[in-house]
Amino acid sequence: MNLVLTTAAVPKKDQLAYWCEALAETRVPMAVTPRGGRPFAGRLATGRVGCLRVATVEADAYRAGRTTSHIARSAEQFVGVGVQISGRTTLAQGGRRADAGPGDLYVYDTAQPYFLDHPERFSVRIVHMPRRALGLSDAELRRVTGTVIGTGHGCGAVLMPFLTTLVDSADSYSPTAAGRLATSVIDLFATLVEETAPATGAEEETSRGHLVARIRDHIDRNLGDPALAPEGIAKAHHISVRYLHRLFEDEGITVGRLVQRRRLEECARELGRGGRAAPTVSSVAQRWGFVNPAHFSRVFRGAYGISPREWRSVQAAWNDDGSGTFAAPERRSLHQLPG
Repeated sequence: MNLVLTTAAVPKKDQLAYWCEALAETRVPMAVTPRGGRPFAGRLATGRVGCLRVATVEADAYRAGRTTSHIARSAEQFVGVGVQISGRTTLAQGGRRADAGPGDLYVYDTAQPYFLDHPERFSVRIVHMPRRALGLSDAELRRVTGTVIGTGHGCGAVLMPFLTTLVDSADSYSPTAAGRLATSVIDLFATLVEETAPATGAEEETSRGHLVARIRDHIDRNLGDPALAPEGIAKAHHISVRYLHRLFEDEGITVGRLVQRRRLEECARELGRGGRAAPTVSSVAQRWGFVNPAHFSRVFRGAYGISPREWRSVQAAWNDDGSGTFAAPERRSLHQLPG
């Protein structure tokens, strides 16, 4: 782990305050109360794996609560998964109460109040996933937060050893490997949610629709980047390339073809503008992410039936005639165009 915080070197009177500060800095702000006025000692090792925050916590018995005031002070919210190593943990959230023992997984949402009770000395591995990266609706998350996930079969049986190894080896991954592992964890957790509590058709459609809308907006804002491709788009949204393609199965077009179509539309729009200082065809193509002029001319003709220069000439004639902008001939499906 990159950072280890321990109460061992802290005066006893300051240990609790130190522990609260350690939790706030490495996880989220919470109120902590030792059980029964006993002495308190704790150790927290923390690090990052891609967009994930990971930690191993070992401490004496205490109770902790996250309230609305704590939530208001947090810049980012997470979905947390605890992998109980020893001792017991009772989690209360959303009207549910869940008891976790060694080998159990429990799930909580830091955007909602929750309470943890550790009645004895315990140790637990923690993985915090950015809430925004999951692509899950509030309704989907509510079905699994405040619960213990079984690890005897299904996705829970895969997730538990995966998270264990991920946390224990957090500082050994390259940045590239860490990013890929984080994406795999997020995908696996989303699959676990679907397996544990399948969403209704309407809820799933809403969640997927919001994610697709964000991806489309990302594509529109980055059309000029020649490197814009499914791999980078998936990474920007913390999902796998496989899941990205799955999202667009119902859109009637692949992600790569969507990028090409939007680039062609912007090129056609710019080439159709009037004015004396008309840009060259090659400069327009480059501005919208095409690096090969021959490839641009080929796919433009495939989409609009005429070359980019012919398109600009026809548009200019219509503009000079005062008849308005020339309407584009119906494009052929981009699935039929040369790549």
